[in-house]
Amino acid sequence: MIYLVDTNILLGFSYPADPRYQIVRPATRELLANGDQLKTTSQNFAEFWNVSTRPADRNGFGQAPLETVPLLQELEQLFPLLPDSANVYPVWRQLVVDYEVLGAKVHDARLVAAMIFHGVKHILTFDTADFTRYASEGIVPVNPAAV
Repeated sequence: MIYLVDTNILLGFSYPADPRYQIVRPATRELLANGDQLKTTSQNFAEFWNVSTRPADRNGFGQAPLETVPLLQELEQLFPLLPDSANVYPVWRQLVVDYEVLGAKVHDARLVAAMIFHGVKHILTFDTADFTRYASEGIVPVNPAAV
């Protein structure tokens, strides 16, 4: 089975001080041991960079770019990218119209569009509630604590 790995999983995987670390590491290890594929998108890597380098007093990790580069390189090795495609845009556009997506939730819709285009049904995320609206599209959000 293929899982899309959400940004909160990437962050939890990379920072031992993050409380999600103790959940994410064993969950990803178990999925990989079961032969599942864990993939992500360029959007998730961009969001990872954003949070990693954002100051701690603004809800980030406060890392310098040079500290973030090796973390990103490790993630790139472990979680291959779903290929970017211009064909994802019309899927995204239909989703935001059909589901009346507002504000920052358009980013989640973009992930779902990539999943639909690439035939990925499962997303590994702590924000399962953000993806339940797409159940009729075949999207299954999975909390790593449930793995």
